Amino acid sequence: MHVSITPEIITYIFGIPLTNTLVASIMTTAVLVIITYFATKKVNEVPRGLQNLFEMVIESLLKMVDSVTGDRKQSYQFFPLVATIFIFVIVSNWLGLLPGFGSIGFYETTQGVHGQEHAVFVSFFRSANSDLNTTLALAMISVLATQIFGILALGVLKYGGKFINFSSPINFFVGILELIGELAKMISFSFRLFGNVFAGEVLLVVIMTLVPFIAPIPFFGLELFVGFIQALVFAMLTLVFLKVAVTAHEEH
Repeated sequence: MHVSITPEIITYIFGIPLTNTLVASIMTTAVLVIITYFATKKVNEVPRGLQNLFEMVIESLLKMVDSVTGDRKQSYQFFPLVATIFIFVIVSNWLGLLPGFGSIGFYETTQGVHGQEHAVFVSFFRSANSDLNTTLALAMISVLATQIFGILALGVLKYGGKFINFSSPINFFVGILELIGELAKMISFSFRLFGNVFAGEVLLVVIMTLVPFIAPIPFFGLELFVGFIQALVFAMLTLVFLKVAVTAHEEH
C-alpha cells in the first residue's frame, strides 16, 4: 500500500509535469461541459429529463444564495461564482470515488533512502481536491473575488479603509487583523477541503486493502456525503464572505 500526500507525475508535456490530480481536474471540467451541452442542447418550455435535473440544481442553488443575500439582484451577481465552486467541488469529489481512481496506473522504479530500488504504483487518476494546489487555487479565487466585489460595491478608498485606517491606533490594529484574516481565509479554505478529501482517500485505500469486499460500501456512502458537505461549506463560506464584503462598511 502506497499513500502519497503529493500528486504523482504521470508524464511531462513540453517540460511541464502532468499530474494525476490535474488529469482529474481536466476530466471534471470535461464532464461538466458535456452535461451542460446535452442539458441545454434542446431547451423545452416544459423541462424533462436532463434539462429538468439541470434546472432543479440551478434553482436550488439560487434559492440558497437568496437565503443569504435576501436580494435577488445581488444573488444574480454572486450566483455564477458560488454555483461554479459548488458544482466543481462536488463533481470532482464524487468522481474520485469512481472505479479506476487510484487503481488504474503503472509502476515506476524509485530509489529508497539507502539506495535500494523499489517499485511504486502511480495511478492515472486521483481526486482533484486531494491536491493542495487545486484547493489553494480555489481558495485564492474565492478570496480575490471577495475583494473585487467589495471594491466594486464600496469603492477603493472605502473598502481599503477596512484594512488601512489611521484614525486611531485601535482602528489601525483592527485593520491589520482584518488583513491577516483575509490571508487566513485562503489557508483555512484550502486545508479544510484538502484535508477532508485526502483523509477520505486514505481511509478508502486502507479499508479496501484490509477488507476488499462488502466492508468498503458504507465508507463510500460516507464519502459521498462528505463530498457534498465539503462542496456546500466551501460555497456557503464564499457566499457569506461576499455578502459581508459588500455590506460591512455600511454597518459602521
